[in-house]
Amino acid sequence: MSSSDSEKNWFGHGLGKARDRVRDYAGRAVNGSDARAPRGMWVVAGVIIIGLVILGAIGWAVVRTSTPATRAGRGGAGGALPVGVASVARGDVDIKLNALGTVTPLATVTVRPQVSGQILRFNFQEGQMVKANELLAEIDPRPFRAAYDQALGAQNRDQATLANAEVDLQRDTALYAQKAVSQQVLATQQALVRSTAATVKADKAAVEAAAINLQFTKITSPVDGRVGLRQVDVGNLVQAGQTNGVVVVTQLQPISVLFSLPEDNISDIMSRIRAGATLSVEAFDRGQTVKIADGKLATLDNVIDPTTGTVKLRAMFDNTGGELFPSQFVNVRLLVNTLRNQTWVPASAIERGSQGAYVYVVQADKTVAMRTVTLGPQDGDHVAIMKGLNPGETVVTDGADRLSDGADVIVPKGTKAGAAKPAAEGASDASRTARRAALAKACGADLAKYCPNMEGSDRFQCMRDHRDDFSAECKAVMSKMRRGGGGRGGQ
Repeated sequence: MSSSDSEKNWFGHGLGKARDRVRDYAGRAVNGSDARAPRGMWVVAGVIIIGLVILGAIGWAVVRTSTPATRAGRGGAGGALPVGVASVARGDVDIKLNALGTVTPLATVTVRPQVSGQILRFNFQEGQMVKANELLAEIDPRPFRAAYDQALGAQNRDQATLANAEVDLQRDTALYAQKAVSQQVLATQQALVRSTAATVKADKAAVEAAAINLQFTKITSPVDGRVGLRQVDVGNLVQAGQTNGVVVVTQLQPISVLFSLPEDNISDIMSRIRAGATLSVEAFDRGQTVKIADGKLATLDNVIDPTTGTVKLRAMFDNTGGELFPSQFVNVRLLVNTLRNQTWVPASAIERGSQGAYVYVVQADKTVAMRTVTLGPQDGDHVAIMKGLNPGETVVTDGADRLSDGADVIVPKGTKAGAAKPAAEGASDASRTARRAALAKACGADLAKYCPNMEGSDRFQCMRDHRDDFSAECKAVMSKMRRGGGGRGGQ
Protein backbone atom coordinates (compact mmCIF):
# COMPACT_ATOMS: atom_id res chain seq x y z
CA MET A 1 0.00 0.00 0.00
CA SER A 2 1.40 3.44 -0.93
CA SER A 3 1.88 6.35 1.45
CA SER A 4 -0.98 8.23 -0.21
CA ASP A 5 -3.38 5.26 0.22
CA SER A 6 -2.48 4.88 3.90
CA GLU A 7 -3.10 8.57 4.48
CA LYS A 8 -6.52 8.34 2.82
CA ASN A 9 -7.47 5.28 4.89
CA TRP A 10 -6.40 7.01 8.08
CA PHE A 11 -8.41 10.09 7.28
CA GLY A 12 -11.49 8.07 6.19
CA HIS A 13 -11.39 5.84 9.28
CA GLY A 14 -11.16 8.82 11.64
CA LEU A 15 -13.94 10.71 9.91
CA GLY A 16 -16.25 7.63 9.86
CA LYS A 17 -15.67 6.96 13.52
CA ALA A 18 -16.54 10.54 14.43
CA ARG A 19 -19.67 10.41 12.28
CA ASP A 20 -20.86 7.18 13.99
CA ARG A 21 -20.39 8.72 17.44
CA VAL A 22 -22.39 11.79 16.45
CA ARG A 23 -25.22 9.66 14.99
CA ASP A 24 -25.37 7.54 18.12
CA TYR A 25 -25.49 10.58 20.36
CA ALA A 26 -28.11 12.29 18.18
CA GLY A 27 -30.23 9.06 18.03
CA ARG A 28 -30.29 8.77 21.77
CA ALA A 29 -31.39 12.36 22.00
CA VAL A 30 -34.27 11.87 19.55
CA ASN A 31 -35.48 8.54 21.05
CA GLY A 32 -35.54 10.02 24.53
CA SER A 33 -32.82 7.77 25.92
CA ASP A 34 -31.02 10.88 27.08
CA ALA A 35 -33.57 13.19 28.60
CA ARG A 36 -31.05 15.93 29.26
CA ALA A 37 -30.15 16.33 25.59
CA PRO A 38 -31.64 19.42 23.94
CA ARG A 39 -33.89 19.20 20.93
CA GLY A 40 -31.41 21.18 18.82
CA MET A 41 -28.81 18.42 19.06
CA TRP A 42 -28.94 17.88 15.28
CA VAL A 43 -27.61 21.43 14.87
CA VAL A 44 -24.78 20.74 17.29
CA ALA A 45 -24.02 17.48 15.49
CA GLY A 46 -23.77 19.30 12.17
CA VAL A 47 -21.36 21.86 13.59
CA ILE A 48 -19.19 19.11 15.04
CA ILE A 49 -19.10 17.23 11.73
CA ILE A 50 -18.08 20.39 9.82
CA GLY A 51 -15.32 21.11 12.35
CA LEU A 52 -13.99 17.57 12.07
CA VAL A 53 -13.99 17.77 8.28
CA ILE A 54 -11.99 21.02 8.36
CA LEU A 55 -9.44 19.67 10.85
CA GLY A 56 -9.08 16.48 8.84
CA ALA A 57 -8.51 18.39 5.63
CA ILE A 58 -5.81 20.51 7.27
CA GLY A 59 -4.09 17.47 8.71
CA TRP A 60 -4.21 15.65 5.37
CA ALA A 61 -2.71 18.67 3.56
CA VAL A 62 0.13 18.91 6.09
CA VAL A 63 0.91 15.20 5.79
CA ARG A 64 0.85 15.22 1.97
CA THR A 65 3.05 18.34 1.66
CA SER A 66 5.59 17.02 4.17
CA THR A 67 8.31 15.60 1.89
CA PRO A 68 11.00 13.27 3.17
CA ALA A 69 13.58 16.07 2.87
CA THR A 70 11.58 18.48 5.01
CA ARG A 71 10.62 15.77 7.52
CA ALA A 72 14.30 14.89 7.86
CA GLY A 73 14.97 18.15 9.68
CA ARG A 74 18.15 20.19 9.79
CA GLY A 75 20.98 17.94 8.71
CA GLY A 76 19.19 14.92 10.09
CA ALA A 77 18.16 11.66 8.49
CA GLY A 78 17.36 13.30 5.17
CA GLY A 79 20.95 12.76 3.94
CA ALA A 80 24.20 14.69 3.79
CA LEU A 81 24.05 18.42 3.03
CA PRO A 82 26.45 20.14 0.61
CA VAL A 83 28.47 22.91 2.27
CA GLY A 84 31.27 25.31 1.49
CA VAL A 85 34.44 24.89 3.53
CA ALA A 86 37.77 26.59 4.21
CA SER A 87 40.91 25.62 6.07
CA VAL A 88 41.99 27.24 9.30
CA ALA A 89 45.17 29.16 8.48
CA ARG A 90 47.94 30.90 10.38
CA GLY A 91 49.32 34.28 9.47
CA ASP A 92 49.49 37.95 10.32
CA VAL A 93 46.33 39.84 11.27
CA ASP A 94 46.17 43.61 10.91
CA ILE A 95 44.27 45.66 13.48
CA LYS A 96 42.61 48.39 11.46
CA LEU A 97 40.20 51.15 12.40
CA ASN A 98 37.62 52.31 9.87
CA ALA A 99 36.33 55.86 9.61
CA LEU A 100 34.78 58.35 7.22
CA GLY A 101 37.14 61.07 6.07
CA THR A 102 37.13 64.26 4.05
CA VAL A 103 39.96 65.26 1.72
CA THR A 104 41.19 68.60 3.04
CA PRO A 105 43.89 70.67 1.26
CA LEU A 106 46.65 72.15 3.38
CA ALA A 107 46.02 75.52 1.70
CA THR A 108 43.06 76.95 -0.20
CA VAL A 109 43.72 80.58 -1.10
CA THR A 110 41.32 83.06 -2.69
CA VAL A 111 43.62 85.35 -4.68
CA ARG A 112 42.32 88.88 -4.15
CA PRO A 113 43.73 92.02 -5.79
CA GLN A 114 45.71 94.28 -3.46
CA VAL A 115 45.08 97.41 -5.54
CA SER A 116 42.16 98.68 -7.58
CA GLY A 117 42.36 98.85 -11.33
CA GLN A 118 41.49 97.33 -14.66
CA ILE A 119 42.45 93.72 -15.50
CA LEU A 120 44.71 93.73 -18.54
CA ARG A 121 45.41 90.00 -18.97
CA PHE A 122 45.41 86.57 -17.35
CA ASN A 123 48.52 84.39 -17.50
CA PHE A 124 46.96 81.01 -16.68
CA GLN A 125 44.48 78.47 -18.00
CA GLU A 126 41.64 77.37 -15.74
CA GLY A 127 42.58 74.11 -13.98
CA GLN A 128 46.29 74.66 -14.55
CA MET A 129 48.90 73.63 -11.98
CA VAL A 130 50.96 76.66 -10.90
CA LYS A 131 53.96 77.31 -8.69
CA ALA A 132 54.26 79.76 -5.82
CA ASN A 133 54.96 83.36 -7.01
CA GLU A 134 53.96 82.47 -10.58
CA LEU A 135 52.23 85.34 -12.41
CA LEU A 136 48.47 84.88 -12.66
CA ALA A 137 47.06 88.22 -13.82
CA GLU A 138 48.04 91.88 -14.43
CA ILE A 139 46.30 95.11 -13.51
CA ASP A 140 46.88 98.27 -15.51
CA PRO A 141 50.12 99.61 -13.92
CA ARG A 142 50.19 103.15 -15.40
CA PRO A 143 48.46 105.02 -12.55
CA PHE A 144 50.68 103.29 -10.00
CA ARG A 145 53.86 103.97 -12.00
CA ALA A 146 52.92 107.66 -12.11
CA ALA A 147 52.34 107.69 -8.35
CA TYR A 148 55.71 106.06 -7.85
CA ASP A 149 57.47 108.65 -10.01
CA GLN A 150 55.71 111.46 -8.14
CA ALA A 151 56.78 110.10 -4.76
CA LEU A 152 60.32 109.64 -6.00
CA GLY A 153 60.43 113.24 -7.27
CA ALA A 154 59.26 114.61 -3.93
CA GLN A 155 61.92 112.59 -2.18
CA ASN A 156 64.68 113.97 -4.42
CA ARG A 157 63.47 117.56 -3.86
CA ASP A 158 63.40 117.22 -0.10
CA GLN A 159 66.81 115.56 -0.10
CA ALA A 160 68.23 118.63 -1.88
CA THR A 161 66.56 120.91 0.65
CA LEU A 162 68.06 118.86 3.45
CA ALA A 163 71.53 119.10 1.94
CA ASN A 164 71.24 122.91 1.72
CA ALA A 165 70.00 123.14 5.32
CA GLU A 166 72.93 121.05 6.53
CA VAL A 167 75.41 123.43 4.78
CA ASP A 168 73.76 126.44 6.44
CA LEU A 169 73.94 124.67 9.80
CA GLN A 170 77.68 124.09 9.40
CA ARG A 171 78.21 127.84 8.59
CA ASP A 172 76.06 129.03 11.51
CA THR A 173 77.90 126.70 13.86
CA ALA A 174 81.27 128.23 12.86
CA LEU A 175 79.93 131.77 13.20
CA TYR A 176 78.44 131.03 16.59
CA ALA A 177 81.88 129.80 17.73
CA GLN A 178 83.23 133.28 16.75
CA LYS A 179 80.30 135.03 18.51
CA ALA A 180 79.19 136.28 15.07
CA VAL A 181 75.60 134.95 15.33
CA SER A 182 73.30 134.44 18.24
CA GLN A 183 72.41 131.15 19.78
CA GLN A 184 68.82 131.56 18.58
CA VAL A 185 69.90 131.62 14.94
CA LEU A 186 71.92 128.46 15.46
CA ALA A 187 69.00 126.66 17.20
CA THR A 188 66.60 127.66 14.40
CA GLN A 189 68.90 126.24 11.76
CA GLN A 190 69.33 123.03 13.70
CA ALA A 191 65.52 122.59 13.91
CA LEU A 192 65.21 123.21 10.16
CA VAL A 193 67.72 120.44 9.43
CA ARG A 194 65.86 117.97 11.64
CA SER A 195 62.49 118.90 10.06
CA THR A 196 63.84 118.52 6.54
CA ALA A 197 65.41 115.15 7.44
CA ALA A 198 62.02 113.91 8.71
CA THR A 199 60.39 115.07 5.47
CA VAL A 200 62.96 113.12 3.46
CA LYS A 201 62.25 110.02 5.55
CA ALA A 202 58.51 110.38 4.91
CA ASP A 203 59.22 110.77 1.22
CA LYS A 204 61.24 107.56 1.28
CA ALA A 205 58.27 105.69 2.84
CA ALA A 206 55.96 107.12 0.18
CA VAL A 207 58.30 105.86 -2.51
CA GLU A 208 58.31 102.40 -0.98
CA ALA A 209 54.50 102.36 -0.75
CA ALA A 210 54.21 103.44 -4.38
CA ALA A 211 56.67 100.72 -5.37
CA ILE A 212 54.64 98.10 -3.49
CA ASN A 213 51.41 99.21 -5.15
CA LEU A 214 53.12 99.07 -8.51
CA GLN A 215 54.29 95.54 -7.71
CA PHE A 216 50.74 94.56 -6.69
CA THR A 217 49.59 95.20 -10.24
CA LYS A 218 51.11 91.78 -10.98
CA ILE A 219 48.92 89.19 -9.22
CA THR A 220 50.91 86.06 -8.33
CA SER A 221 50.06 82.70 -6.79
CA PRO A 222 50.83 82.50 -3.06
CA VAL A 223 51.19 78.66 -3.04
CA ASP A 224 51.82 75.72 -5.31
CA GLY A 225 48.53 74.29 -6.46
CA ARG A 226 45.76 74.12 -8.99
CA VAL A 227 43.85 77.20 -10.09
CA GLY A 228 40.11 77.08 -10.35
CA LEU A 229 37.68 79.05 -12.48
CA ARG A 230 38.17 82.77 -13.13
CA GLN A 231 35.92 85.04 -11.11
CA VAL A 232 36.38 88.09 -13.38
CA ASP A 233 37.15 88.66 -17.04
CA VAL A 234 39.73 90.77 -18.85
CA GLY A 235 38.76 94.43 -18.88
CA ASN A 236 36.81 94.33 -15.63
CA LEU A 237 37.57 96.85 -12.93
CA VAL A 238 38.56 95.13 -9.68
CA GLN A 239 38.70 96.57 -6.20
CA ALA A 240 41.38 95.98 -3.60
CA GLY A 241 40.38 93.10 -1.33
CA GLN A 242 37.13 92.31 -3.14
CA THR A 243 35.35 89.26 -1.69
CA ASN A 244 35.30 86.98 -4.73
CA GLY A 245 38.87 87.66 -5.73
CA VAL A 246 40.04 86.79 -9.22
CA VAL A 247 40.71 83.02 -8.78
CA VAL A 248 41.11 80.32 -6.11
CA VAL A 249 44.33 78.31 -5.81
CA THR A 250 44.19 74.97 -3.98
CA GLN A 251 47.25 73.03 -2.87
CA LEU A 252 46.99 69.38 -3.96
CA GLN A 253 50.44 67.94 -3.33
CA PRO A 254 50.68 66.95 -0.57
CA ILE A 255 47.10 66.78 0.60
CA SER A 256 45.50 65.67 3.85
CA VAL A 257 42.45 63.69 4.93
CA LEU A 258 40.61 64.61 8.12
CA PHE A 259 38.68 61.87 9.91
CA SER A 260 37.35 61.13 13.39
CA LEU A 261 37.70 58.11 15.67
CA PRO A 262 36.08 57.27 19.03
CA GLU A 263 37.98 58.38 22.09
CA ASP A 264 38.37 54.73 23.15
CA ASN A 265 40.96 54.28 20.39
CA ILE A 266 43.19 57.18 21.44
CA SER A 267 45.31 55.20 23.92
CA ASP A 268 46.19 52.51 21.36
CA ILE A 269 47.13 55.07 18.73
CA MET A 270 49.15 57.25 21.10
CA SER A 271 51.05 54.27 22.50
CA ARG A 272 52.13 53.33 18.98
CA ILE A 273 53.13 56.91 18.17
CA ARG A 274 55.14 57.24 21.41
CA ALA A 275 56.93 54.01 20.47
CA GLY A 276 58.13 55.72 17.29
CA ALA A 277 55.86 53.83 14.90
CA THR A 278 54.60 55.41 11.69
CA LEU A 279 50.98 54.40 11.21
CA SER A 280 49.86 53.82 7.63
CA VAL A 281 46.49 55.00 6.35
CA GLU A 282 44.55 53.78 3.32
CA ALA A 283 41.88 55.76 1.49
CA PHE A 284 39.10 53.79 -0.23
CA ASP A 285 36.23 54.83 -2.45
CA ARG A 286 32.61 55.10 -1.37
CA GLY A 287 32.01 51.37 -1.85
CA GLN A 288 35.18 50.43 0.08
CA THR A 289 36.26 48.23 -2.82
CA VAL A 290 38.87 50.35 -4.63
CA LYS A 291 41.89 51.70 -2.80
CA ILE A 292 42.56 55.26 -3.91
CA ALA A 293 45.80 56.12 -2.16
CA ASP A 294 48.24 55.22 0.65
CA GLY A 295 49.35 57.72 3.25
CA LYS A 296 50.67 58.20 6.77
CA LEU A 297 49.07 59.43 9.97
CA ALA A 298 50.34 62.95 10.66
CA THR A 299 48.81 63.96 13.98
CA LEU A 300 45.82 63.94 16.32
CA ASP A 301 43.87 66.95 17.49
CA ASN A 302 44.58 68.22 21.01
CA VAL A 303 41.00 67.96 22.27
CA ILE A 304 38.08 65.51 22.17
CA ASP A 305 34.79 66.77 20.79
CA PRO A 306 32.47 66.49 23.83
CA THR A 307 29.33 66.39 21.68
CA THR A 308 30.39 63.25 19.77
CA GLY A 309 33.09 61.70 21.96
CA THR A 310 35.49 61.57 19.01
CA VAL A 311 38.87 63.05 18.18
CA LYS A 312 39.99 64.38 14.80
CA LEU A 313 43.03 62.98 13.05
CA ARG A 314 44.95 64.16 9.99
CA ALA A 315 46.56 61.80 7.51
CA MET A 316 48.98 63.01 4.82
CA PHE A 317 49.03 61.75 1.23
CA ASP A 318 51.58 62.60 -1.48
CA ASN A 319 48.82 62.68 -4.09
CA THR A 320 51.38 62.82 -6.89
CA GLY A 321 48.87 61.38 -9.34
CA GLY A 322 46.00 63.58 -8.20
CA GLU A 323 43.97 60.62 -6.93
CA LEU A 324 42.43 62.63 -4.10
CA PHE A 325 40.30 65.68 -4.78
CA PRO A 326 39.49 68.47 -2.31
CA SER A 327 36.32 67.93 -0.23
CA GLN A 328 36.04 64.34 -1.50
CA PHE A 329 34.52 61.84 0.95
CA VAL A 330 36.62 58.70 1.42
CA ASN A 331 36.63 55.63 3.64
CA VAL A 332 39.73 55.58 5.81
CA ARG A 333 41.46 52.51 7.23
CA LEU A 334 44.09 53.22 9.86
CA LEU A 335 46.54 50.38 10.55
CA VAL A 336 47.15 50.54 14.30
CA ASN A 337 49.07 47.28 14.82
CA THR A 338 49.83 43.88 13.28
CA LEU A 339 49.49 40.65 15.26
CA ARG A 340 52.02 38.12 14.04
CA ASN A 341 51.44 34.38 13.56
CA GLN A 342 47.75 34.31 14.41
CA THR A 343 45.18 31.59 13.73
CA TRP A 344 42.40 32.93 11.52
CA VAL A 345 39.35 31.81 9.52
CA PRO A 346 37.07 33.52 7.00
CA ALA A 347 34.47 35.73 8.64
CA SER A 348 31.72 33.74 6.90
CA ALA A 349 32.61 30.70 9.06
CA ILE A 350 31.61 32.45 12.29
CA GLU A 351 28.13 31.69 13.66
CA ARG A 352 26.61 33.28 16.74
CA GLY A 353 24.14 31.89 19.21
CA SER A 354 23.17 31.91 22.87
CA GLN A 355 26.46 30.20 23.72
CA GLY A 356 28.46 32.86 21.88
CA ALA A 357 30.51 32.58 18.70
CA TYR A 358 30.98 29.10 17.26
CA VAL A 359 31.97 27.30 14.06
CA TYR A 360 31.21 23.93 12.48
CA VAL A 361 34.38 21.85 12.12
CA VAL A 362 34.36 19.16 9.42
CA GLN A 363 35.58 15.83 10.80
CA ALA A 364 37.40 13.09 8.90
CA ASP A 365 34.17 11.03 8.67
CA LYS A 366 32.41 13.90 6.82
CA THR A 367 30.38 14.97 9.83
CA VAL A 368 30.47 18.35 11.54
CA ALA A 369 31.13 19.22 15.16
CA MET A 370 29.96 22.49 16.64
CA ARG A 371 32.83 24.19 18.48
CA THR A 372 32.79 27.39 20.53
CA VAL A 373 35.58 29.84 19.66
CA THR A 374 37.05 32.99 21.15
CA LEU A 375 37.28 35.74 18.53
CA GLY A 376 40.11 38.19 18.09
CA PRO A 377 40.48 41.22 15.78
CA GLN A 378 38.97 41.12 12.31
CA ASP A 379 41.05 41.99 9.25
CA GLY A 380 38.75 42.44 6.28
CA ASP A 381 37.22 39.03 5.55
CA HIS A 382 39.44 37.24 8.08
CA VAL A 383 38.83 36.87 11.81
CA ALA A 384 41.56 35.94 14.28
CA ILE A 385 40.71 32.99 16.53
CA MET A 386 42.26 33.31 19.97
CA LYS A 387 40.98 29.96 21.25
CA GLY A 388 39.09 26.95 19.93
CA LEU A 389 40.70 26.09 16.57
CA ASN A 390 44.02 24.81 15.25
CA PRO A 391 45.66 25.50 11.89
CA GLY A 392 44.81 22.86 9.29
CA GLU A 393 41.30 22.14 10.50
CA THR A 394 38.40 22.54 8.08
CA VAL A 395 35.43 24.76 8.91
CA VAL A 396 32.11 25.32 7.18
CA THR A 397 31.77 28.72 5.48
CA ASP A 398 28.55 28.24 3.50
CA GLY A 399 25.38 26.36 4.48
CA ALA A 400 25.96 26.39 8.25
CA ASP A 401 22.41 27.61 8.89
CA ARG A 402 21.08 24.16 7.90
CA LEU A 403 23.46 22.17 10.10
CA SER A 404 23.36 20.76 13.59
CA ASP A 405 26.03 19.09 15.67
CA GLY A 406 26.94 15.71 14.15
CA ALA A 407 25.21 16.27 10.80
CA ASP A 408 26.59 14.62 7.65
CA VAL A 409 27.96 16.98 5.02
CA ILE A 410 29.23 16.87 1.46
CA VAL A 411 32.40 18.90 1.00
CA PRO A 412 33.46 20.25 -2.43
CA LYS A 413 35.40 17.81 -4.58
CA GLY A 414 39.14 18.08 -4.04
CA THR A 415 38.81 19.37 -0.48
CA LYS A 416 40.62 17.33 2.12
CA ALA A 417 38.32 17.23 5.14
CA GLY A 418 39.51 16.32 8.58
CA ALA A 419 40.76 17.99 11.71
CA ALA A 420 44.35 18.64 12.50
CA LYS A 421 45.86 17.36 15.71
CA PRO A 422 45.06 19.52 18.71
CA ALA A 423 47.81 21.71 19.98
CA ALA A 424 48.33 19.43 22.99
CA GLU A 425 48.95 16.42 20.76
CA GLY A 426 50.96 18.04 17.98
CA ALA A 427 54.29 19.70 18.49
CA SER A 428 54.47 23.43 19.02
CA ASP A 429 56.38 25.63 16.66
CA ALA A 430 59.14 26.13 19.26
CA SER A 431 59.63 22.41 19.86
CA ARG A 432 59.56 21.68 16.14
CA THR A 433 62.25 24.29 15.57
CA ALA A 434 64.35 22.77 18.34
CA ARG A 435 64.04 19.30 16.81
CA ARG A 436 65.06 20.56 13.40
CA ALA A 437 68.08 22.31 14.89
CA ALA A 438 69.12 19.11 16.72
CA LEU A 439 68.64 17.06 13.55
CA ALA A 440 70.68 19.49 11.46
CA LYS A 441 73.49 19.47 14.02
CA ALA A 442 73.67 15.67 14.42
CA CYS A 443 72.82 14.61 10.86
CA GLY A 444 73.96 17.56 8.79
CA ALA A 445 76.94 15.78 7.24
CA ASP A 446 74.98 12.58 6.58
CA LEU A 447 72.08 14.47 5.00
CA ALA A 448 74.44 16.43 2.79
CA LYS A 449 76.10 13.19 1.69
CA TYR A 450 73.10 10.89 1.16
CA CYS A 451 70.11 13.23 0.79
CA PRO A 452 71.37 16.47 -0.80
CA ASN A 453 68.86 19.13 -1.84
CA MET A 454 65.87 17.14 -0.57
CA GLU A 455 62.93 18.41 1.46
CA GLY A 456 59.67 17.09 2.87
CA SER A 457 58.59 13.54 2.04
CA ASP A 458 61.56 12.94 -0.30
CA ARG A 459 63.99 13.75 2.47
CA PHE A 460 62.11 11.55 4.94
CA GLN A 461 62.14 8.58 2.56
CA CYS A 462 65.84 9.07 1.89
CA MET A 463 66.58 9.07 5.63
CA ARG A 464 64.72 5.78 5.99
CA ASP A 465 66.59 4.24 3.06
CA HIS A 466 70.03 5.26 4.37
CA ARG A 467 69.37 4.88 8.05
CA ASP A 468 72.07 2.21 8.44
CA ASP A 469 74.62 4.47 6.72
CA PHE A 470 74.10 7.39 9.15
CA SER A 471 76.41 8.04 12.09
CA ALA A 472 75.61 6.76 15.57
CA GLU A 473 74.92 10.28 16.83
CA CYS A 474 72.43 10.90 14.02
CA LYS A 475 70.69 7.55 14.68
CA ALA A 476 70.35 8.42 18.35
CA VAL A 477 68.71 11.76 17.57
CA MET A 478 66.29 10.13 15.12
CA SER A 479 65.33 7.44 17.63
CA LYS A 480 64.75 10.07 20.31
CA MET A 481 62.47 12.00 17.96
CA ARG A 482 60.39 8.93 17.16
CA ARG A 483 59.99 8.10 20.86
CA GLY A 484 59.02 11.71 21.55
CA GLY A 485 56.33 11.71 18.84
CA GLY A 486 58.28 13.81 16.38
CA GLY A 487 57.56 11.50 13.46
CA ARG A 488 59.22 11.81 10.11
CA GLY A 489 62.53 12.64 11.66
CA GLY A 490 61.34 15.98 12.85
CA GLN A 491 60.05 16.97 9.47
